[in-house]
Amino acid sequence: MEEADFKELKEKAKQRNKAHKKLLDKLSKRPPKHLDTLMVELHEEEFRRTDCLDCANCCKTTGPLFTRRDIERLSKHFRVKPTAFIEQYLRIDEDQDYVLQQLPCPFLLEDNRCSVYDHRPKACREFPHTDRKNFPQIKSLTMKNVAICPAAFRIVEALEKAVQN
Repeated sequence: MEEADFKELKEKAKQRNKAHKKLLDKLSKRPPKHLDTLMVELHEEEFRRTDCLDCANCCKTTGPLFTRRDIERLSKHFRVKPTAFIEQYLRIDEDQDYVLQQLPCPFLLEDNRCSVYDHRPKACREFPHTDRKNFPQIKSLTMKNVAICPAAFRIVEALEKAVQN
C-alpha cells in the first residue's frame, strides 16, 4: 500500500468519523442479539479478500501493548532475559503500558512479514479486533483502527449497512 493510499484512508476515516461514532454509540446502547456472530462473519468475509502483507500499516504506524506473557514469550524466542528484551525494544507509556520504543515495528521485514510472527504479541494476533465478542465495548480502539487499517474501515462500513437492514 502506497503512502497516498494511507493518506486517502485517513481522510476517508475522518470524513466518516461522525457516522462511525454514531453507529458504535448506537450499538453500545442497544446491540443486536446477533452482533457477535455478525462481526465474525464481516471480519472473515473481509479477510478472505484482504492480504495484510499488501499493507502492514498497523506495523508501520502503531505499536501494540505488550503483556507480561508477550514479553516472556518473545524473550524466550530471543533467548534473553525479559529485562534485556524490555531494555532493547520497549518503553513504558503514559498509561504505564509496555509499548515499542520506536516505529515502524523493529520486527517488520522489508516484505511486510513479521520476523516474530509465531511469537508476536496478543494485540498483533487480534488486530484489528473486529471479530471480538462485545465489539461495541472497544469503540475508541475501533475509531483509531479504521484510520489505520483499510480492512477495519471496510468492516465498519459493512457493519453500518448490515444493521440498517
